[in-house]
Amino acid sequence: MKKTVIIFSAALLLAGCSDFLNIRPEGTTTSEGLDYTKAENIIKPISAAYAELRSYNASSFPLLGCLGVTSDDQDKGSTPEDGASTKAMDNFTYDAGNELITAQWTGYYDIVSAANNAIAQMELFQKELLSEENRAIAAQAVGDARFIRAFAYFRIVSMWGNVPVIDRIMTSEELAKVRQSAPADVYRLIESDLTEAVSLLPESWPAKYTGRATKYSAMALLAKVHLYQGEYDEAAALCDKVIASGRYSLNPDFRNLFSVEGEYCSESLFEIESTDLGKSSGSAAYTTYAYVQGPRNNTPGNMQGWGFGVPSESLIQFYKDRGEVVRPATTLLYSGSTTPEGDVISAGCPNPVYNGKVYTPSSYNDWSGNGYGYDHNLRIIRYADVLLMYAECLARGIPAGTESGMSALEALTLVRNRAGLAPVAATLDNVLDERRAELALEEDRFLDLVRTGRAAAVLGPLGYVEGKHNLFPIPSTQKQLYEHLDQNPNY
Repeated sequence: MKKTVIIFSAALLLAGCSDFLNIRPEGTTTSEGLDYTKAENIIKPISAAYAELRSYNASSFPLLGCLGVTSDDQDKGSTPEDGASTKAMDNFTYDAGNELITAQWTGYYDIVSAANNAIAQMELFQKELLSEENRAIAAQAVGDARFIRAFAYFRIVSMWGNVPVIDRIMTSEELAKVRQSAPADVYRLIESDLTEAVSLLPESWPAKYTGRATKYSAMALLAKVHLYQGEYDEAAALCDKVIASGRYSLNPDFRNLFSVEGEYCSESLFEIESTDLGKSSGSAAYTTYAYVQGPRNNTPGNMQGWGFGVPSESLIQFYKDRGEVVRPATTLLYSGSTTPEGDVISAGCPNPVYNGKVYTPSSYNDWSGNGYGYDHNLRIIRYADVLLMYAECLARGIPAGTESGMSALEALTLVRNRAGLAPVAATLDNVLDERRAELALEEDRFLDLVRTGRAAAVLGPLGYVEGKHNLFPIPSTQKQLYEHLDQNPNY
């Protein structure tokens, strides 16, 4: 079914800015003209914060360049002469001037800014609203903003390490005095935000609010935050709670999981919404994440994109060596093939294979300027990821959870069964291999390799240097604006 409604309106998309952190002062964008005595206005600043997640800088081509093609699962793609910045990401020759790294920094701090603004606005609503019930709604909405801010800072600290922490709206003078914080301090803010989000957010939302984060979204993200810090006890306990809730299950159809119809299915804990609102032009709430990965030079026009981020030979061979059928049938979209929906991927496309997880049938792509993948949501947290995080923690020696009673083998086997694979022992190597197979092309692989200490061995032949490429450089434009920013090692 074509998506025609989105709760978080495109009209609330926020304008970007090249200034450091793009901190939004009071009285602009989402706060201008707001009547804090009216409960119906509560959603506006929250909606604006969610909308910032869809920005080009945060969730499109720069994301693909920084966390996609840097892995061994994706290559640059497109044509040899196109995308010099992406090529530099692919072969680890990038520097602090790379435009994709700069865009990611700006995109995530724009999200932080929008979340900080929303938190400040909710405080004003709580002061002005007369009804206790409405004040409670505004308080609950703080959970959305803290979840969003935590997500942005988790990406920021994972990519850059020592970074400025901005946890409120600041004046230019205050901002100029901010220095970088150590990762441990950034993680403390993330954990605090997500702990509060867990306490504030509901277990589920009414249908009209589909897409908002829930208590379990925050738990799953907090589990991953602990996992990245090697805090496996805490990560396992949170995954155990999500599993024991009984609210989530694997979508039995792996292909449907990544379709428009499969959005917000039983496996979804959080997605970034993207839709053309059923229109062919005008304002809409889409991101071009799928479009930039669509088959290049394909026909008709609504079945083509930029062709970047193509599956690597390494990934294809990995699937072959494992005897995989189900997952590669969805993940790998071959030139010269016809999809089950009847769309032809031309043999004349410049790359032999494209990302099938963002494939969107032509029946959805009716935007006048192409529209490929505008209705494709970004899957941020899936239940399969929760099961595999849980299995990894147990494989590292953490006892099985007392709430779900699930073993590492049971969690791993659930994921493998859906993929048509027989059970294997729940060793750490097997679990990490399963993460690669299950989450391929979803921007997890590079950071997984870094956090597990395997990046040098796997990515070294591609140009990765340990002690350098485990972090990205602080963008040179930010260094020019704020000379007190210390550059990461070896850049």
